[in-house]
Amino acid sequence: MFGKKKSNGALPGSNKAPVTSNEVLERLAVDYMKDRKWRRIFRFALLALFVVYVIGVMSISSNQKGFAGAGQAHTALVELNGVIALNQVSAGQINQSLRRAFEASNSKGVVLRINSPGGSPVQSDEINREITRLQEEYDDKKLYVVVADVCASGGYYIAAAANKIYANPSSIVGSIGVRMDSFGFVDAMDKLGVERRSLTAGENKSILDPFLPIKAEQQAHAREMLGIVHKEFIDVVKRGRGDRLADNPDLFSGLFWSGRQAKELGLVDEFGGLDYVAREVIGQENVVDYSYRPTFWEQFPKDLGVSIGNTLTNFFGGSVSFQ
Repeated sequence: MFGKKKSNGALPGSNKAPVTSNEVLERLAVDYMKDRKWRRIFRFALLALFVVYVIGVMSISSNQKGFAGAGQAHTALVELNGVIALNQVSAGQINQSLRRAFEASNSKGVVLRINSPGGSPVQSDEINREITRLQEEYDDKKLYVVVADVCASGGYYIAAAANKIYANPSSIVGSIGVRMDSFGFVDAMDKLGVERRSLTAGENKSILDPFLPIKAEQQAHAREMLGIVHKEFIDVVKRGRGDRLADNPDLFSGLFWSGRQAKELGLVDEFGGLDYVAREVIGQENVVDYSYRPTFWEQFPKDLGVSIGNTLTNFFGGSVSFQ
């Protein structure tokens, strides 16, 4: 009469439908699968970290190795590839490589192979000066520039310090000029009804602000500054090339030329690549590469930072470059 009431799986006072054994099993299966999913993600993350670590260690060890072939007479090679800038191809990297190439007891000559559209005037000048210094210190060794696809602006600023410049007839050479880039959004802001509010201390602190109308006197100041940097560029080229330069009014106008045209203008001495210069000019076919190679840990954050920095710089403008 007062026997136990059989449970149907629902809680006392609950309106929920009873839970069947099949539903319990299904829930357990779902929880198990979710647990397996997260375990897989965790294992994959650990594996990815391990791979990154191994790559980094291998990169560091490869940079610590000596220069293969340096124990015998050879031509020393230094590569300059890309935009010349403090956070990309910097003077510190290139100058370190050049010093190693000149200091090597068995190097009989140095080839700086350039493939660059230009970049920072400061970094280009520091490399140019170091080339001049090293050639004076090691007067028994010459440095020759070999132009790959492009040797323009800051690239040519550097090349002008070489003993001789070699290029391919189809290489792009020159662009001896200076530029400063920006954007203007004043009209677009007027149409959108956007007001620019900029507080400064110093009447010219917001010079060339892309969101403010450009002032004639500020534009004149910027042009004057660019003219001074341009004159420094011209002086460096004249000092390095001397009477080899043709008397041409367009030489320092910012124009660029093919390697064949550059030879006629005196910007290039001869046609030839790395193998030709090593074999016929320096007399050592054995080429040892002294180029700076960034480690994985150095390169990854740089690539990330450069992509972000270039986006911001190109948007707001204001940087001066030989490019």
